[in-house]
Amino acid sequence: MNPELSETSRLFDIMPASGRMMTKIVGKPEQPTIIKTTFPVPWKNDRTIYLNFDLWMNLPKAQRDLIILRTVSWLCEIQWFKPNINQGILGVGLVGIISQLTEADVVGILVASGLSVIGLTRIWQSNHSTETELAADEMAIRIATRRGYETPEAANHLLQGIENVAKIEGRNNFNFTELIRSQNLKAIAGLSPVGVPEKVRKE
Repeated sequence: MNPELSETSRLFDIMPASGRMMTKIVGKPEQPTIIKTTFPVPWKNDRTIYLNFDLWMNLPKAQRDLIILRTVSWLCEIQWFKPNINQGILGVGLVGIISQLTEADVVGILVASGLSVIGLTRIWQSNHSTETELAADEMAIRIATRRGYETPEAANHLLQGIENVAKIEGRNNFNFTELIRSQNLKAIAGLSPVGVPEKVRKE
């Protein structure tokens, strides 16, 4: 069997059912990053994960497992139509655009468009918040414990995966989110007594 197909099949096997239904894996050898996703849009059902398999296979199997589980956890948690204030702003904006278009009200269209942009921006920001990023890590670890990993072991594999991805991609420094994630994973793995303060987690 083609190594890429074999690895793809293996990755789908370790995913939760929601991940298998909602995501697809596409090989993208030209991308400089090991793994990449695009922010899912509401009019597409599937959520694509792009892998540079040449780089991906340089990671140990356990790190690949945790990284894919983490990516799937983040993607599956993005909900465009979950009722909250951000979706409310977006909904009002979209309804306003439609109603103002029928009346050809230029000012109304501009106002409604502005509301839609605000709603979209806030949805994007909430799904890239520190809290969301940490929650995706912790969800991946919980799923991994149902695949035979111990919690500290899974946290350590994900931590090492973050470090190795940066090395393979030729990055010398972590970004802010990676630093916070690493500290949280060290605490879960029992490598550090210091976790992430609640104030930072909520940012």
